[in-house]
Formats: sequence, structure tokens, C-alpha cells
Amino acid sequence: MPPRQTLIGLWLLLTGTCLFAGLGLAMYLAATTPGEASAHWPLWLLSLLPALILLLGGILLERRLLAPLRQLQVLLARLVASPDADRDYPLAGWLATLQADLDQVRSGWRQDRQTLVHAKEESARSTRHIREALEALVQTLDTPVLICDAHQRLLLFNHAAEALLSEQTHLSLGRSITAILPYDSLKAALDHLTPDQPGQSLLLPGEQHWLGCRLQPLGDDPGHILLTLQDSTHVVAQEQQWISELSQLLPALRGHAGSLATASEALSQGTIEAEMQSRLHSAIGEESQALGDKLGQLSRLIESHQLSHTRLEDTWSNDLCHALQGRLKDARIQITPIGIPAWVRIDAPSLLPLLEHLLRMIHPHAESNACEIEFLLGNRRVYLDIRWPGAPLSESQLHQWRSRPLFDEPLSPRISDVLAQHGADIWALPADTHNDMSGIRLPLPASPKGVEPRRKTQPRPEFHDFSIAQRPPPTQEQSSLLLDELDLVVFDTETTGLDLKGGDRIISLAGCRILHGRLLADDCFDQKVNPDRPIPPASTAIHGLTDEDVAQAPPIEVVLPRFHRYVGTAVMVAHNAEFDMLALKLAGTAQTFDQPVLDTLLLSRALDPTLETHGLDALAERFELSFPPGTRHTALGDARVTAELLLALLPRLQARGVNTLGDALAFQQQGASA
Repeated sequence: MPPRQTLIGLWLLLTGTCLFAGLGLAMYLAATTPGEASAHWPLWLLSLLPALILLLGGILLERRLLAPLRQLQVLLARLVASPDADRDYPLAGWLATLQADLDQVRSGWRQDRQTLVHAKEESARSTRHIREALEALVQTLDTPVLICDAHQRLLLFNHAAEALLSEQTHLSLGRSITAILPYDSLKAALDHLTPDQPGQSLLLPGEQHWLGCRLQPLGDDPGHILLTLQDSTHVVAQEQQWISELSQLLPALRGHAGSLATASEALSQGTIEAEMQSRLHSAIGEESQALGDKLGQLSRLIESHQLSHTRLEDTWSNDLCHALQGRLKDARIQITPIGIPAWVRIDAPSLLPLLEHLLRMIHPHAESNACEIEFLLGNRRVYLDIRWPGAPLSESQLHQWRSRPLFDEPLSPRISDVLAQHGADIWALPADTHNDMSGIRLPLPASPKGVEPRRKTQPRPEFHDFSIAQRPPPTQEQSSLLLDELDLVVFDTETTGLDLKGGDRIISLAGCRILHGRLLADDCFDQKVNPDRPIPPASTAIHGLTDEDVAQAPPIEVVLPRFHRYVGTAVMVAHNAEFDMLALKLAGTAQTFDQPVLDTLLLSRALDPTLETHGLDALAERFELSFPPGTRHTALGDARVTAELLLALLPRLQARGVNTLGDALAFQQQGASA
């Protein structure tokens, strides 16, 4: 149907033409026909009758046919976009008799859709249980886990991986692993990893952290790859410290050994004077003493290196006390745990002998065989108190105990080594005169279980999406990709005004992601921007942002590179995209966005060229899309409604043969010329 403006223009043109022609004809007939002027009214009536018929006929057709046709067009568009929407107003005019048929079509369509939905739910019920079990398992893992497909696109990640990489990059499903972790060694390993390989380990250097990465193929057919990560910064630092200290000790050992060899060789010649022999004996003694000291340092270095490779594990304090009591049976030392049990993070194989050693050394100072052990929960520490009836220990005694070995072995660690492993020390507690008790305290690392319970995380519907692996590889020509296979970033900007070329700038930039036909709820970018210029009150009245709101925000030179990384290679979408793309272009940074751009404004115009309004508010009302309270004219709120609008337009686009990105880009050009 032609646009309403065109029809109105033709109607007014024909009516006006007939009116002026009728007036001219009536005047001519009145002038040429004899008789009184009052008798000429039938001539005037007949001459003006065609114009009157056109005027009244046009009004009748508008009210009884054309307006109901436009109403039917809107109802059909809403029916295609949202078949479950309620009918908010009936058909009128000469189309009112079609209301029953339209309701029947709507009802049948709903029944067919419900049948399909039930069939899908039935077929997916068994796989949903496996998916939920997998998601629950991955969420509880403390090990960071990523899974990618054969094209290195992210299919799954857990909260541990999100927490580990939160300061370094943004995790989003479908994004390339090599974009998340831009390391050449990782890309090369992924490119050459085959299903028959047992796996491969990498150490990835970062700006602030070292990441240990383990690659493991998951199967022959899908080509999925499992990546497990760990923060290896502490391990690397320990290795570097070990190598540094060892590199300092070895030259000194070689020097002392060389001096001893030289002195010994000189003494073996037997022709040296007595004074020289005395000097050589003295030198041998000094070098031997120095060599012994260096060997002692080497021994302690090896001991500490062995302890540094042990892991601290969560241990229940009652279990530790029970194991300690079993080791002290032969000494007849009775320990009594008191207070509230707590979780501690310790290396039990080394701490248990340390506590046993301490209790055996305390026993001679105690007035009885009984002692008490209490675990007190502090700020990120658990204080282990050992109390006994008797005299307190002096600091000099504790200092001597720290240097004692735990075992009767050549490379046995000392008490101070185990304390250093736990970041702890031994303190003497003041004597309790009320109970006549003395004690010592060891501050140990607290377990997260004993400090703060694990927070319940909200479920994420987009926690994984293995259907990404079924999409065409990213090397395929992008224009041939189906619309529901695209990675889309829907974005919006808020600015200081509408005159971008005159100096108005971005003050808020937001985007959300559509992946495989789904709007991801938690995958978004939302950042205020300091425009380095005042925000006019007229603009504040629209978006509500003031100078104070953006005063502490980063400038666009910082925000735009982050947004560029968030978008990646995705297709960009906006409503009235020309304005938002111009805002990005005039931001004054080196970032360029040269990927294809879809405009929901142009797509709506191309779909419904006869409808007058295609603003975001009008389209949201037309397709029953709602803005959450307070989100209209916010960058993220508008971006999310634009994303829902695009998803509502997709079925209508597909019904017109617009299936691929290339089709959509060509189709929206019709909206540009409408």
C-alpha cells in the first residue's frame, strides 16, 4: 500500500482539481444561461457535486478502509514479532468482519507454537539435566577453567577464571581465546594441538601475573580444548629467588674450594718454610670455616626450597589436634582442645611435627602433663594458643628453639623454616595469674571457609554455550553468515548535545551482546565518560547526567580502547546508527570501527515504509518492549531495548528472505531511501 502521505496528497489534488473545475464550469454556465441568478443553483450544485463526492468519499475511505488497513498492518507486524501478545484493539471499518478470522489465525498460530515448544522441551529435558549438572560442577571448581572449540572460540568459563582474568581482560562467550589471552606461544600451541596428544603445559607472562596454562584436547570429533589456569606468580618468584640465591652461593663455594686446593697442594710439596706453612695452615682453617658456613647456607636453602613446593591446604582444627594427640602418646602429654573449632590453611605434614616438637620441649617447663590448645579466629589469621600450667618461656628460649631442626636428618628443615612457610612466628603470651597458666601463640593463615562463607552467586543463563561450536569458522565471508549466527554488539551513546561536528562529545557509552540469537544478560559494557566540557542543562533534562556524575569518570581516550576490545570482531548494531558511529569517529582516538553496522531504524523503515514513526519509543510500544524504570535515555538501557527490538524484527526479516548479514545490509538501504 502506498504511504499515507502519498494517498492524502493525491486525494487533495483530485478534490482541488474537481473543485476549481466545477467552479469554473458553474461560472461559465451561469453566465451563458438566461434567467434569474437564483434559478441557477442546480447548475452550481451539479458543477460542484464531483468535488463534493471526492471529498466525502476520501473521508469515508480513510475512516472505513485505509485506517483499518494500516491498523491491520500493525497487528500483523506485532503478530509476527510477538505471537503471544494480547490483541489490544479490534479491527474497525469495513475490515471489522475479518476480526474473527484474524483471531482464529492468532489462536492457531499460538497452538502450533505451543506444540513446538512442548516438543522442544521434551527433547531437551534429558540434556538440560546434564547441562545443569555440568554448570553446577564448573561453578564450584576453584580451578579456573576455559573450554574453546576448534576455531578457538570460548564455549565455557567458570567464576574462578572470571575472577583470575578480571583485571586483565573481559570474558565473553564466542570470543577468541587468543583475544582473551594474546600470547603467541598459546596461539601456536592451540594451532598445533592434536586430539591424540596427551596435553601441553605453558607459562604465560603477564603485566602483573604469571599464568600457568594446561591445554588438553577433549575429543576427536568436536575438537574442543580444555584450558586450566593458575596464578603462578608466587611459584615463579620462588624459583627466581632460589636461582638468585644459588647463583650467589655457588661462586663462593668454588672460590673457597679452589683456595683449599691451592693451599693443600702447596703444603704437599714439603719444601716450604715454617712461617709459610703456618700461614697456609691458618688459611686452610679460615677457608674451611668459610666453606662450612656456605655449605650450611646451601643446606638451609635446599630445605626452604623443599618447603616452598608444598601446598597449604584447608584443615579442620579438631582433626589437627586429634592427630597431634596420637603422636604424643609415648610422652604421656595430654592435650585438650578448647574454644570454637576453626578452619586453618596449613601444610599439615610439616606443621604437625613442629607442634609435636614444641610440646615435647614445653613439657619439662610444665607442672603437669596436661596442656590446652585453642584456635582463635582473627582478621585473616587464626591464632593457635598453647597453654600449660607452669612458668612462662623467655624470648631467648624461643629464639633458640627457632633454629632447631625438626628431624634427625641431614637436610631436616628447622622450626623457623616451617614458620616462614606459613608466614608465622612464635610469641610468648603473658602469664595468666588467675589460672597460673603460661603460653605461646602461633599466628597461622586462615582458610576462606573460616573467614567468610562462599557467597551464593546468581545463576548465569549464558554461563556456557556449546552451540557456538556449530557456527561457521570466522574466516568465512562475514556477509554470508546467517543473522542468528552472528556475534552482535548493540551499543548506544549519550552526548553533551546533538551537534557532534560542533564540539559535542560522548558522556556515556554502553553495549550489550547478542550471541546465537540470544541477548546475554550479564555480558555488557557500561561506562561514563568525562567529556572535558560542561553538560548543557537541556541535555541533562533528557539523559539526567550532570557534570558531577562524570567528573570522576575516565576520558574517552581511556574508555574507547576498552570498548574496542569489548566489541572485537562483532557486527555493531544501533538505533539511528549514523549518529552513534559519528560520535565514535569524532572522539579523537586512534581506534576505528570498520566492521559492518546494522541500524534498527533503517530496518524498521524498510519493513514498514507506510508507517510514520520509527523512533525507539514508538517501536518499543509497537512491539510491546518495555524500558525498566529509570533506564530510558541511558546508554545501557537504550542499547538493551534496541537489542530486543532487533530480535523482534528478525522473524519479519526472515519472512522476506533477509537471512544473512549481506541481505540485511542491502535491505536496510531501502529504509535509508524511504
